[in-house]
Parts: sequence; structure tokens; C-alpha cells
Amino acid sequence: MKKYSQKFVLITALVVGCMGIPVCLAGTPVDKKMNVNGVSLSYIEQGKGIPVVFVHGAFSDLRVWEPQREAVADQFRSIAYTQRYFGTNKWSDSGEQYSQVTHAADLAEFIRQLNVGPVYIVGRSYGGTVAVRMALQHPELVRGVFVQEPSIAAAALVDPASKAILKKERGGLSSARNAAKTGNIPEATRLFADWTNDQPGGFDAISAEKRAIHLDSGRTIALHFTAARPPRIICADLGQLKPPLAITTGELTRPFFRILAQTAHDCVPGSQLIQIKGARHAATSQNPKDYNDALISFLTSH
Repeated sequence: MKKYSQKFVLITALVVGCMGIPVCLAGTPVDKKMNVNGVSLSYIEQGKGIPVVFVHGAFSDLRVWEPQREAVADQFRSIAYTQRYFGTNKWSDSGEQYSQVTHAADLAEFIRQLNVGPVYIVGRSYGGTVAVRMALQHPELVRGVFVQEPSIAAAALVDPASKAILKKERGGLSSARNAAKTGNIPEATRLFADWTNDQPGGFDAISAEKRAIHLDSGRTIALHFTAARPPRIICADLGQLKPPLAITTGELTRPFFRILAQTAHDCVPGSQLIQIKGARHAATSQNPKDYNDALISFLTSH
């Protein structure tokens, strides 16, 4: 009897000690690799339950999801991977396969090889565009889609004024494009980041750790500008999206992303459009609390 009492006391102490500490429920994050379509992709996994796959955006890697990892792993199986060509891994070619089509195909195969059935997909910027494109092609792999300011709806625009704004906005990327052409990767990364957040000097203001994440993938910026155009997705195509969709957008985001987010939302019946207070394009790190609250609410309600 004494032995059982001691076990009860120990279990009670562990439970009480873990109260308010998500990692006690989430477990320890594990670094893994998976061979997908002929390339090795790195990913980090934590937690148990229904899988949530995180897809990072341009010039970044799985590390940008650190503000979300434990919050999601507390209730779900959090899986964040680094897409082909991004991060610090060696390339298997010279970058000629860089495209939305390639990354969407990689995402689909990654999910298949997890062998866990349909998953939630959470995407940021370019990763959100990849996520929606893949969900349209393979709805059987997807439980729901939660994306931050994807650019998937550019071909769905019909309003001339909105088209003119987007054309003008794209012109702001010329400096980053030119820096990438000349091989000045740090400068191209800085200019691209400042443009996405509509915040000159913003890249230099973030922590050295966050800058390193983007600089490590800066070599992809030239590929991003020269990638083959993917097949057009018009409003009618988006309207066929079967999994539930939520789109987040920063309160202070630039017109380019705001227009595209609104357009995608208008094209998908039943979709949600959620504004993240005080945030810009990088809302996942600029206001992680509100973003995580919205994400968890979406995951638990679908």
C-alpha cells in the first residue's frame, strides 16, 4: 500500500508542477529528415494528436514558426519543415526547380509520407500561397488551411483600381531585384524584408537571430524573382476549395497583401478573414499572441 501511495504522490507532484507549462504536455521537439521527391527536407516535430503542418514563406525556413511551435504542440502534433532550396541545406541542383509547382508537389508528398491522414496546413506568405495551391489539387490531404497573407489571388483580381495598385506596389521590389541580380544577397534580403513589411529599416531593427534566419535563405531571392510562373488560379478556381479556409492579415499591412487577402476571401465561400492587431506582413512574429489565439481557435473549431 505504501508503494502505491508513493506513486500517487509522485504523479500528483508532476501534474501540479506542469500546470501552466505547455512543454509538459507538448513533449520535447525532435529534429527529423524526410526524403521527398528526391531531396532531403528537414523538419521539427513536437506534440501529439491531429497533425498541423507549417509552411514557411520566402527567404526563411522552419525557424520562423518558433513563436507558434509550443502553443500548437500543447494540443496538436506540430510539424514545421524547411522547403526545398531554403535554409542551410545543400542544393541537389542549381535551383532550376524552384517554383510554386515544385513546392506544392513537395508539400503533398511530405504529407503523404507522414502517413497520418489529412492534416491542417498553416502557411505564411509564399508558404500560404503554396498551401492553398496544394489544397486545391489534393483536398483529400487537408483538414483545413490557415494562411497569413498569401498571394494566391493575383489572377483573380478584376477591379482596375486594385490592379493598378498592385502594379505600383510590385515596382517597390525593383531595388531588391537588382541587388539579387548583382549577387548582393545581404542587401537583397534586407530590401525584400523591408518591402514585405512596408517598413524601411525594419530588417535592421529585428534581432540578429531573426536576421540570420532570413539571410541563411537569402540565396533563394534571385530564384524567387526568376521562377517560372505557375498556372493561373482565378476566382472560380478558388471557389472550389473544399477544406475550411482562414486568412489572416496584419492591421498595418501594405496594400499589396491586403488587396490579395481580401480578394481570396471574397472568392472562397465560407472563408474567414482575420485581422491581427498592430501587425504587418510578418504577423506570426510581430503579434504572436493574437495570431496564436486565432490559429488555435480555427484548429479547435474545425
